[in-house]
Amino acid sequence: MTELTLTPGSATLADWRAIYRGAVPKLDAACRPKIRDSAEAVARILAKGEPVYGINTGFGKLASVRIPGEDLETLQRNIVLSHAAGVGEPMPAAVVRLMMALKLASLAQGASGVRPQTIELLEAMLANDVIPVVPAQGSVGASGDLAPLSHMTAVMIGVGECFTPHGRFPAKVAFVSH
Repeated sequence: MTELTLTPGSATLADWRAIYRGAVPKLDAACRPKIRDSAEAVARILAKGEPVYGINTGFGKLASVRIPGEDLETLQRNIVLSHAAGVGEPMPAAVVRLMMALKLASLAQGASGVRPQTIELLEAMLANDVIPVVPAQGSVGASGDLAPLSHMTAVMIGVGECFTPHGRFPAKVAFVSH
């Protein structure tokens, strides 16, 4: 597979087309300090005990409810799984591959606070052609991307199914076996 250096904000339609067709996106190294700095900023805020919406608080009407530290991982897992609500046939792998690359470019701008390991996992999935099974129908939210992205993220945490060069597997099996 061809490797393509992906620079957020500078990718062309030809770049996205190449990724759709199987090119492997690799983030420009210049992105990494912003990603790290953003993740460290979130960690500093949390270490001070300050509330951060959706990280250590509830969501929506429950935004004022503080979530204890020992429950934060469960909160994050549950929000992903509660939105992985798509139905129907899987979207074509090329479409999901492009969705993953677009999310990678978005996260690489350094404004989301995700840990570098999240970026590295998404890159590794693309490099190894581990493509989440994302149902073609159903979403929630005004943007319409919550269900598809939740199916993508579910695979990243070992839940759901994915396509690999060896076939369709449960995420946990794919990450261990392939």
